[in-house]
Amino acid sequence: MEYMDILPVISAVYAIVAIYGTGYILYRFAKPFMKNKKGAVCIGIAYFATMLILYFVPMEINTFAAYSLGILSAFIAMCRIDRRNYKQKTFIAATFFSLHWLSEYMARIIADALYSIKVVSDAFIIQERHMAAKILIFGGVELLDTVTGFALLGISVRYIVKTYVYKREDMSTKEMFMLIVPSITGMTGYGILIQYQTSSGMSWMESIYGLYNGLAFLHFGISIITIVVMTVLFQNIKARQEEKLQNELLATQAANIERHIGQVESLYRNIRSIRHDMANHILTLERLYAGNNVEEAMDYGEELKSALSRITGEIKSGNPVTDVILQELKNEAEKRKIRFQSDFYYPTGTNINAFDVSVILNNALQNAMENAGKGEVPYISILSYHRNNAYMIEISNSFTGNLQWDEERELPVTSKEKTEGHGYGLSNIRMVARKYSGDIAIDLKNNEFRLSIMLMME
Repeated sequence: MEYMDILPVISAVYAIVAIYGTGYILYRFAKPFMKNKKGAVCIGIAYFATMLILYFVPMEINTFAAYSLGILSAFIAMCRIDRRNYKQKTFIAATFFSLHWLSEYMARIIADALYSIKVVSDAFIIQERHMAAKILIFGGVELLDTVTGFALLGISVRYIVKTYVYKREDMSTKEMFMLIVPSITGMTGYGILIQYQTSSGMSWMESIYGLYNGLAFLHFGISIITIVVMTVLFQNIKARQEEKLQNELLATQAANIERHIGQVESLYRNIRSIRHDMANHILTLERLYAGNNVEEAMDYGEELKSALSRITGEIKSGNPVTDVILQELKNEAEKRKIRFQSDFYYPTGTNINAFDVSVILNNALQNAMENAGKGEVPYISILSYHRNNAYMIEISNSFTGNLQWDEERELPVTSKEKTEGHGYGLSNIRMVARKYSGDIAIDLKNNEFRLSIMLMME
């Protein structure tokens, strides 16, 4: 086979490898954002198939348009596989399209820089008997070109996927435009430089000796870094916003606990008042019985018992703060016609703090209250027990429907908007549980949602 016959074969092999590798990286980029993980492979297949057809079927189409069709087919596949969050998919497609072009161009500059080296360039003008050396050099440089392009693209994509935490959150239009602007800027610079090179009649070999390709390489490198850094900064801003909202929620919960403590203090004052009058109440009962006024004595005793019940509450958990919280939520459940059953006790004499238990109870029972009413026979049940040094709290409620999961947090996605301060209840519960070397578990079956919290006692 002649030298001129072998080079196209080598070029075709590398082209197919490049198309496959690019499709695979695109699949790895999109997969973490997809709800259907198995179906995400169709994204890479759609890109690979489109580019392969465009490569082998002769048609009047330039490279930019071909790659545009390839990423468009991948974007359509993304939208068909997961019909939600289309703005985020637009960000994925635009970002990958830009990173691919910029990485490929940088790799091409490096490859042509090697061709411009005297030892390499001399290999292409030696006699026919050194044809093997020519093929070896050509194949080696093309391999380096392909590997460099994959490395630049793969590292950029991997870092974006790693730092992009909130993959399941809906992206707003403003967020989408903010994130794709660096990609558009990079591609605009790419287009300007290519147009200048074309209009000036420069070839790669001619331009490599000047400052042009050095500046182009620098611009493309900065563009890639800007795309990645912008994504990282965006995620950091989101994380700070979420932390701020979570702190605000914790502050609200602390205010609720303070209110509960105030109610406990009021309860103690009332108990002291009743205890102060208890001698008079006992004396009154003795006189009624002494006068053989049994019926009046029984009525008086019932009134006294009712008054004590109103003051102290029905729930006795072993801690006045948790008593007040459970009683308040029980009263709220009764207003909503939700059956409330409590077998909760506070683990006295342990390292578990009443404030931390209050955070668990407030968050868990409020979530249960919001969802229990949707069932045909609404109910909420709470119980606690310990096994060895593990203190367990189990909260169950009636539940209809399905749960959507946030795979990053491994928690259900709330139906309420986080901008309203909701959606952090389970995160706060898990944070408290892990403070005591424990964790939470969620189970949904037979129209019942069950939250189990484990705290380790010292």
